[in-house]
Amino acid sequence: MNLPRSVLVVIVTLLLHSSVMHAAKQASCTFDTFSAPSGYSLSQVDGVSDDGTVVGQLVDNNTQQFVGFTRSAGGVFTEYAAPKSSSTWLYGRNGSGVNAGFYQDSAYPGHIHGFLLQGSKFTAVNHPKAANTWLFDVNQLGASVGSFSASAFVVKGFMLVNGNYTTIAYPNALATYAMAINDNGEVVGTYASSAVSNGLLWQNGTFTTINYPYSKYGTVLIGVNNSGVIVGNHLSADKDFGFLYENGVFKSIVYSGGIYTTASGINNNGLISGQIYLTGNNTLGYTAVCK
Repeated sequence: MNLPRSVLVVIVTLLLHSSVMHAAKQASCTFDTFSAPSGYSLSQVDGVSDDGTVVGQLVDNNTQQFVGFTRSAGGVFTEYAAPKSSSTWLYGRNGSGVNAGFYQDSAYPGHIHGFLLQGSKFTAVNHPKAANTWLFDVNQLGASVGSFSASAFVVKGFMLVNGNYTTIAYPNALATYAMAINDNGEVVGTYASSAVSNGLLWQNGTFTTINYPYSKYGTVLIGVNNSGVIVGNHLSADKDFGFLYENGVFKSIVYSGGIYTTASGINNNGLISGQIYLTGNNTLGYTAVCK
């Protein structure tokens, strides 16, 4: 099961509101690619911290269990499975080495629980009275963002600071996902109420919709750095295509020879993380500098 893909795509959303009238250009990128470690396959590549450490999820080829991973800038993988979990995701990481993620219970009914992980220190994050909590990112100041199941049919986002939850819910949307936060308190993510996703920027209670032009199934914003540079994906029926958004300009992220390329995170040095899809189930992770 690849829960974040269903989180981002199998949501219902509003019709696309795009004020952008010009097609995006292609970014000029320098890629550094990597493969899964021996015995594993890449499930997904997620955020990247300021020291170049990438986080994400692997599949154990023997047990088929989904486990989280960190990969250092030097290429060293460390796998992690949360206690009593059937699947674990590491989704974001700050400059102090604090990881944000979530896991699914191994026991029925398999609820989702957020957590923070620094070294071996595990801190559970469960939104009050919510059956499921997804934790996606944490900034250098310790503020984290995620989403929770507000009811059987509604998902809302949140920001957590010093134990206090602030709800992030786009008006009248059935689903709001708060995917990333920078040190300035800018939050990016997606909201939805029908078949098209919308990219959102939120700060101090104010929403701004940011949509990739002419995207049939919409937009997900998935990373933002302290300079306000955003990365995200525009969606087709079964593929995500990465882009860079800066100063009102969209630039697509394309790896030559790949079928499609996704974006997953951006750090304060402008380093972007993501995944390249080749033939069949063959994928590569990457970090890249794009202009």
